[in-house]
Amino acid sequence: MLEKSGLAGDKWHLRKMDWCYEAGEPLCEEGAALTELTIRSGDTLLLIEGKLPPLGFLKVPIWWYQPQGTSGQWKSHLDQANCTPSQGGVWRPPSTQGAPGDTHAEVPLCYLGDVDISEEATLVELKSQAMTLPAFSEFLVPSPAFLRAWTVESKRPGRLLRMDQQQLREYKLGRRTEICLEPLQKGENLGPQEVLLRTQMRLPGVRAYGLPQDLVWDTARGGTAGTLRQRVADFYSLPVEKIEVAKYFPEKFEWLPVSSWNQQITKRKKKKKQESLQGAPYYLKDGDTIGVKNLLVDDDQDFSTVRDDVGKEKQKQLALGKKKSQEALRVQSSSILSSAETPGRPPRPEASLSIHVGSFR
Repeated sequence: MLEKSGLAGDKWHLRKMDWCYEAGEPLCEEGAALTELTIRSGDTLLLIEGKLPPLGFLKVPIWWYQPQGTSGQWKSHLDQANCTPSQGGVWRPPSTQGAPGDTHAEVPLCYLGDVDISEEATLVELKSQAMTLPAFSEFLVPSPAFLRAWTVESKRPGRLLRMDQQQLREYKLGRRTEICLEPLQKGENLGPQEVLLRTQMRLPGVRAYGLPQDLVWDTARGGTAGTLRQRVADFYSLPVEKIEVAKYFPEKFEWLPVSSWNQQITKRKKKKKQESLQGAPYYLKDGDTIGVKNLLVDDDQDFSTVRDDVGKEKQKQLALGKKKSQEALRVQSSSILSSAETPGRPPRPEASLSIHVGSFR
């Protein structure tokens, strides 16, 4: 393929196009037969720049992630307009910060570089190696303990990687995983049953929210609506009966209120036990946004913002445009088929049909 493309050198690798027409996992075993790699006639292979790390090593793209509301001491002098894109494509942070409560704004991520590291290395060693990247020198981070690591999924922070002493192979990152590092004001050591949530207090009368604050929810004490409401009430020093909470679904621009146990028992007479919020319909996980309403100053039942209205309207218009496009395509196809039909022979004249039923008595 290098010869066919007129290229040279060893800083190239192959990937097989997957069913989504995207670059799949790299073909690492270059000495293996094509049949062993399940490459068949008609498959599409992509020649991509970049030398693969040796077997047992990972090449991990590292991003800098600084959510809204973090302290100014972490601000960088890095020219974000010149952030280098990763192999996954051009991806730059927004030039301006979103307004308070803009929980679905583009995530401010900046590419720092790639780290080649063994799968036997620990998470803290990955953080330490990332801190040696030239672009990282613009950030004043005292130690790896002040960094929180996330996988990058759909251009946003996805799975939170906890337990610094765990080996990377145990996270099952894969060869396409990218990592973003979030700065912390103090070190943290989250347990396996602790969920990190972004809480935002609703501002009364303006349909907006204050800046997000991290809240750690220990589900070992119970993963129900009641325990979450109590944790949020303690965090904001409010009576538990004077707050309402809701989870935000940014892809739908919707807020789903977290019903209290009493409300659930009223709606579902047959319910016998409190269900975990980590299951349906909430699916609470690390990084989710939780809206908090102080009923002492705000008795409005609505959790949505003006931006949610705009987002829903855009989705509605996109769906309507797609429907119209499909309808126009269907009409066009029908017209083509009708014009392509040739007139056949005239139909035969109708003939009468007589049916005689015999007597079987």
